[in-house]
Amino acid sequence: MAILDRAIVRLLPAVPRPVVQKLSQRYIAGPELKDARETVRQLNAQGKMATVDVLGEEIKNEEEAAAIVRAYQDVFADIERCALDANVSVKLTGLGLNLGYDVCRANLETVVADAASRGNFVRIDMEDSSTTDDTLRLYRELRADGHENVGVVLQAMLRRTVADIGALAPLRPSVRLCKGIYVEPHEVAYREFGAVRANYVRALESLLDAGCYVGIATHDEWLLEQAQQIVSERGLRRDEYEFQMLLGVRAELGNRLVRDGHRLRIYVPFGRHWYAYSLRRLQENPKVAGYIAADTVGRLLPGRSNGA
Repeated sequence: MAILDRAIVRLLPAVPRPVVQKLSQRYIAGPELKDARETVRQLNAQGKMATVDVLGEEIKNEEEAAAIVRAYQDVFADIERCALDANVSVKLTGLGLNLGYDVCRANLETVVADAASRGNFVRIDMEDSSTTDDTLRLYRELRADGHENVGVVLQAMLRRTVADIGALAPLRPSVRLCKGIYVEPHEVAYREFGAVRANYVRALESLLDAGCYVGIATHDEWLLEQAQQIVSERGLRRDEYEFQMLLGVRAELGNRLVRDGHRLRIYVPFGRHWYAYSLRRLQENPKVAGYIAADTVGRLLPGRSNGA
């Protein structure tokens, strides 16, 4: 199946843009804030929380970064006005990290302060390993400045992650733990499927040992089973952790988690940069491409179901 998934990814650039847009509709809320708002409302009605992400990492100047900041301020205002159960996730490249550390920090502080004024929360996403040090530095600096409404993301595929957890432990950070999707060199990241899974479990145990709130972000059924067992063995209350998934991916697994009494947060991206996001997500994670292909076949061919 992995070979088929990679073959699908190689064909993506040749797929007509309108077809990619049609396929991405389930996985991206839409180009406008109103699209994200309606998607979050539907998720809330299903007993699910949301994390809203404004697409647009490929910014080229400070004006574009400032526009992303304003877009997040609009998101917070909308969440408050509509009483939605949602927070946001930000990518530091979208806030100007590649333009300069100080530019990014100023923009991030503006977003976090606006969130705090409305009783909301900001998750700092983790990108490729070239940004890891700056991401953790920014997180630590914001916490040192008294910002409590901010969390970070750690990737189980990175060899450094368990050590990073130990270094962050005194802060008891709120962490989204994911496998990671970036193509990294062998000396930086685990590449074997089983090794990534094993490090995910080690990282989850280390985070919980440190008293951290963890967003357990995965679509891997084995990891979901392991996480539920760990949560049960530790006697964690429902409000002491959550599961997280991507919009439109393995929805049946998410529904099962909600039925079993777990809290679930769905990652809801929106924005006009949907095309670049769609290609990048699928190229970085061929398995998701396989899910989408299976789902598409299931919807187009009578009698076929999504076996992902």
